[in-house]
Order: sequence, then structure tokens, then C-alpha cells
Amino acid sequence: MEGLLKLSRAIDYVNDRFGELANWLVLLACLISAGNAASRYMFSASSNAWLEVQWYLFAGMVLLGGPYTLKVNEHVRVDLVYSSVSERTRLWIDILGGLLFLLPICVILVYFTWPWFVESWQIDEGSSNAGGLVRWPVKLLLPLGFTLMALQGISEIIKRVAALTDRQRSRFTYEKPLQ
Repeated sequence: MEGLLKLSRAIDYVNDRFGELANWLVLLACLISAGNAASRYMFSASSNAWLEVQWYLFAGMVLLGGPYTLKVNEHVRVDLVYSSVSERTRLWIDILGGLLFLLPICVILVYFTWPWFVESWQIDEGSSNAGGLVRWPVKLLLPLGFTLMALQGISEIIKRVAALTDRQRSRFTYEKPLQ
């Protein structure tokens, strides 16, 4: 189990760095958006490239920041049952949810988005908009983001199993103790 927890910490570290990058992308997108709006209204000058950069940055925020959001347990959860069950049941819900839903959908999405990126990269696909950008960088974010999400899912499953085996109980403290 200690080896798996070390792997979990390594995955957490990687997704912490991507989470920081996603936070900086928010600031950069805001600055570009404000600059583009100022340029458009003050000088009647704008570019499709600046609009597409904002779109690319938003994709980066979501796809690179999502795994970090899962790591810090701030993701959206349907909380009809979750809040009213014991900590042990919550751990099992997280483990089963990760194994049955999160990991399979991430694998499927990586499987389908990787060839889409590769094709775009091979043909050096560009935007159909005048002055637009190349498309492959934003398409790379899809398999990368879903791979990072799958890895974070694995990390979370490892931590939940460790909590069930009493190796990391303090990491997952909820209102009710393990039963």
C-alpha cells in the first residue's frame, strides 16, 4: 500500500502543478479579453486569433483544472445520499464511482480524442476563421485533460482504499467516524 500511496502523491503533485497553470490561464484569459475589448471599442481593431486564444485558454482552464478540482474534493456531486451516510459508506461510494464511472469514461474519451488530435497535428489543421489559429494545440488538451483526470481518479481511489484500511484515516475526515 505504501508504494501506491507514493504513486498517489506523485499524481497529486502533477495535478497540483496543472491546477496552478489553470489558475494562471484564468488571469491570462481575463487580460486578453479586456485587451481585446479595449482594442475593439477604442481602435475598432480586433482579431479572430484573440477570440480563439480566449477559447483555447478556457479549454485549458477546464481540462487542466478539472483533475485538481477532483483532488481537492470541490467537484460537483449529487448529494442526495452522500451527506447522510457514514464515512465508510462515502469511501465506498467514491471508490465504486471512480471505478465504474470516472475511469471508464476517461479511458473512452482519451481513446476517441487522441486520434482526433493526431490527425489535426499531422495536417496542421487551422481555423476556418480568417486570422484564426492552428487547432491541434487545443485538441491536444482533450486527451491530456482526460488522462490527467483518469490519473487523479486512480489517486483518489488509492487514498480511499488506504482510508478503508486505516492507513490514512485523518486524510478523509467527515462528520461521522469510520464504523
